[in-house]
Amino acid sequence: MGGVDDDKLYPIGDVARRTGLSVSAVRFYSDAGIIAPTGHTGAGYRLYDVHAIARLELVRTLRELDASLDDIRRLVAGETTLRDLATAHLALVERQARGLRARRAVLRTIVRQHTEAEQVSLMHKLVSMSDDDRDRLVDEFWNEVGDGLDVHPAFVERLRAMRPRLPDEPTTGQLEAWIELADLMRDDGFRRSVRDHLRDTYSNDQGRLMTSPRMLDSIDERAAIMEEAQAARLAGVPVDSPRARDIAGRFLASTAEAVGQHDLAELRPRLAANLLVAKELHHTALAEDEDRFTGTHGRYLSLVATINGTAGDDGVPVPYEWLAAALEASGG
Repeated sequence: MGGVDDDKLYPIGDVARRTGLSVSAVRFYSDAGIIAPTGHTGAGYRLYDVHAIARLELVRTLRELDASLDDIRRLVAGETTLRDLATAHLALVERQARGLRARRAVLRTIVRQHTEAEQVSLMHKLVSMSDDDRDRLVDEFWNEVGDGLDVHPAFVERLRAMRPRLPDEPTTGQLEAWIELADLMRDDGFRRSVRDHLRDTYSNDQGRLMTSPRMLDSIDERAAIMEEAQAARLAGVPVDSPRARDIAGRFLASTAEAVGQHDLAELRPRLAANLLVAKELHHTALAEDEDRFTGTHGRYLSLVATINGTAGDDGVPVPYEWLAAALEASGG
């Protein structure tokens, strides 16, 4: 407060100008017993010193932050600390913010989907579900989808494990994704579509082999190595470096174990060539099954990834060429 004299008493008009409060607000806080005037003129007009003015500025700020008069009165009286007051008020504001995000998600969904009036209550219930309620809905979904499905049981359990975990502080996008996913999981047609897709894709000899626990573990291992290879490629790691040689060696060993091939020297060039072929087939295979996958199980996985905050950049290619080149370099 530039120009304020510590020993001087200021009339209420000056106090109002210095604090940004109205004269009536300064009087109100005085009458409410929150900030009493320091003194009075002979005519009975209120006067305030620099310390009272500073407290009034704090009161104004706290009121702008929606602190209650009772809380401010307790603070001024020394019955609580500013930190405790801020902590309690922060918790309240965060609860209000969560509620606003939930309402925003419902409203945005209504606008985007041209929702019928009778669906609004359901959407609000979906976005307000507890963790236990969400888990029950997911369990009911997979109980029906997986019942009698002719695939390896371990595979169905893996599918069950891929479930939404809405964070304590979800974004509007995460809430919108949950509304869509919950609505889909309750839909009989969507359940049938997911079930049909899984049956047609995995209920055959090749599908059962690919979904056996041993093969799934092997796929997981190589997927993790692929992610490591992708990170190395993006970081500009040379394909003939020690790091690339280590990644390629582990990928080769994991593949050899999966296919029962013990001659690594013979497998290495074939695996490198297969990676380059896989690069060409990857987008073709995706395009052939894209509509059906993305409309069923793929949509489920995509929404779960958004809700869990794990959705990646689909534009980043799989490092087929880098890994193939690293395999070739490691064989020299």
